[in-house]
Amino acid sequence: MGTQRRWVRAAACAVLLLSAACGSPAATKPSAQTKPGTATPKASASSSAKPDAAPQVDKSVAVDPPGKLSDPLLSSDVLVYSQDTLDESTVTKIKAIRGVTKVELISMGSFYADDQEVTYAAVDPATFRRFTMQGTAQTTAVWDRVAQGEIAVQPAMGRKLKEDKGYVTVGNEASSARIHIGAYAQILPPTVARRIDAVVNYKWAAKLGMREHNAMLVAMGSRSPQDIRKQLKQYAGTKASVQILGPDLDIKTTQTAFLTGGNVAAAVGSFSYRANPDGTVAPDPAWLRANIRTEVMPIIGSVTGHRVMLPQLRGALTEVVSRGLAGKIRTFDGCYVPRFIAKDPARGLSFHTFGTAIDLNASTNYRGIAGDMDRTVVKIFKDWGFAWGGDWNYTDPMHFELANLAAGR
Repeated sequence: MGTQRRWVRAAACAVLLLSAACGSPAATKPSAQTKPGTATPKASASSSAKPDAAPQVDKSVAVDPPGKLSDPLLSSDVLVYSQDTLDESTVTKIKAIRGVTKVELISMGSFYADDQEVTYAAVDPATFRRFTMQGTAQTTAVWDRVAQGEIAVQPAMGRKLKEDKGYVTVGNEASSARIHIGAYAQILPPTVARRIDAVVNYKWAAKLGMREHNAMLVAMGSRSPQDIRKQLKQYAGTKASVQILGPDLDIKTTQTAFLTGGNVAAAVGSFSYRANPDGTVAPDPAWLRANIRTEVMPIIGSVTGHRVMLPQLRGALTEVVSRGLAGKIRTFDGCYVPRFIAKDPARGLSFHTFGTAIDLNASTNYRGIAGDMDRTVVKIFKDWGFAWGGDWNYTDPMHFELANLAAGR
């Protein structure tokens, strides 16, 4: 029996809907005290916090509301995802595999909220909901929100997102889209190894720079997903990953990294990788050859990183030197380090895996403190297109990551 159906019998999921006019910021976060299936409360009349205006939703990305669910739920047994669009021939072959009852094409991408990888999907709300958990699938209001252009977020991820008055920036660049959070809802069982942390409707895919229809969910009947893995891999191709949605990450399975959200993401490129037992990962050698370089930099010496980041790093460090601030950078503590965050597959890839992040002065600028990073140095790095971890909710002041391409500098 499918993975999801076992979870449907085990427990109901939480669905927290946000009001059209959001209340105080505290009211837009999922809370342990909020009962499943209840609406998130508005600010009370006596509260000093004034309600925000109705959310600004881009009407150009709205799709028809799906209406009430009438079809039965389906199990999310396998996730197939690729660097490329899954072509019609591939989809047809997978549909024809004995034991496959239904497939759902989606577009997948990822961005980073502080140091947390967020994997999200652009979906058809009317059909994708059948693959989600009971409660979420049957709550029409969730899918109405997604249809009108809002984003639905897993509750566990919602507690980690850096949201601003009910909005989340989907990408790591200043120009990245801001989308209003319409609901917190359990999309897939909380123990699956490959997460989908959030969903938007399919019209967002092009705007967010996603590779359209690069993924699919596969629902099985009585046949085990393991029985068809070989066929799925054969049909999906070498650039695709076939992940059985069980509780444990299969480190033998090729994974796919697909950074989205702007010009930097497009320049970095997507790649396949294999997970190692020690929490590191091994990216596709072809991507490494095309993108990862080692160059000697001012102040810090030899640095291995992404080819699009190194010129801006050189520019920032050269300016630091010219302004007499070289002594403010005492240590270089890493750039390209392919691994999971905290070497834990459940937390997703570290941004260092892309070779576009760098750590400096680590001993006095570790997680959770203000640190002593010179603020003029910080400003120089920001001017050269880097975001600073000292601005995060859970600070990481040693960390700088490429957020914008500094064209013409």
